[in-house]
Amino acid sequence: MKTPLTRLVGVRHPLVQTGMGWVAGPRLVSAAAEAGALGILASATMTTGQLRAAIREVASRTRAPFGVNLRADAADAGERVRILVEEGVRVASFALAPSRELIARLKDAGVVVIPSVGARRHAEKVAAWGADAVVVQGGEGGGHTGSVATSVLLPQVVDAVDIPVIAAGGFFDGRGLVAALAYGAAGIAMGTRFLLTSDSTVPPAVQARYLAAAVGDITVTTKVDGMPHRMLRSELVETLERAGRTTGLLHALRRAASFRKLSGMGWGQMIRDGLAMKHGRDLTWSQVLLAANTPVLLRASMVEGRTDLGVMASGQVAGVIEDLPSCAELVERIMSEAHTTLAALPGPSL
Repeated sequence: MKTPLTRLVGVRHPLVQTGMGWVAGPRLVSAAAEAGALGILASATMTTGQLRAAIREVASRTRAPFGVNLRADAADAGERVRILVEEGVRVASFALAPSRELIARLKDAGVVVIPSVGARRHAEKVAAWGADAVVVQGGEGGGHTGSVATSVLLPQVVDAVDIPVIAAGGFFDGRGLVAALAYGAAGIAMGTRFLLTSDSTVPPAVQARYLAAAVGDITVTTKVDGMPHRMLRSELVETLERAGRTTGLLHALRRAASFRKLSGMGWGQMIRDGLAMKHGRDLTWSQVLLAANTPVLLRASMVEGRTDLGVMASGQVAGVIEDLPSCAELVERIMSEAHTTLAALPGPSL
């Protein structure tokens, strides 16, 4: 199935495995790439040395194109871009919109730039700055998310920009791919569906929590870091949702002490990082502490298997996913379902 996305990045299928922190490492990315999708390596939780090593590991596992997700606001973003260029990475993706200058630098080096956005105006901005394509995530998507459903947001963006649009938020099968293509998208991006594969390094007990979840077990909370964050309901989330300011601060301090053991972060650095993440938002002190520790909150669950200490970012689709196929099996199934769905569509009647 050829689309503007497959032609742009050179993959066999119009599918993207998103760059999930602590989840999208070399094993998952290379498996997704070998299956014909665009695998995206999550780099925000890596040092520059770890990033270069991870890129080389993916390249040793597959000759297929793959990408790296970057934080545009990282202090060392320029160094990370240099590593991508030196290592011959095909795609750079961003959760926050990169600057015009950063886009130009990547494009001059032949790297395809694909930012993720959650609003039409953001898509228009990065398209005007030279982005090659854009991922549009509706409110069904996991992690930090907006309030507009994919079925409303996607056609708005498709009509607004002239670059390929990749749909994200609520996709997990071939029927969803066909629906996205009908809206004018060039493909779909999936996080939770790839997290729940046998190639994922997420601990089995954590994957079991996802598989056991119903749609109603997936919530959006601002109690973690002040921004809308879609995740599985857990002990931590329930505690934060119930807590007042004073109780919430006590819980945050208790958990922050535990996080320090995992991260090695001092109290001063923790508070400085949390305040830097406020960006003018009205955060409580408990949210400041938790915001600074959000990467470690995710690591606690996704790496350590500590669902009592961490959070589990999740799209709503976790409530309808019931198995753990390999990436190869998943991609083959989605594409087969898509072709079957297209063949079954009734022809127009005049």
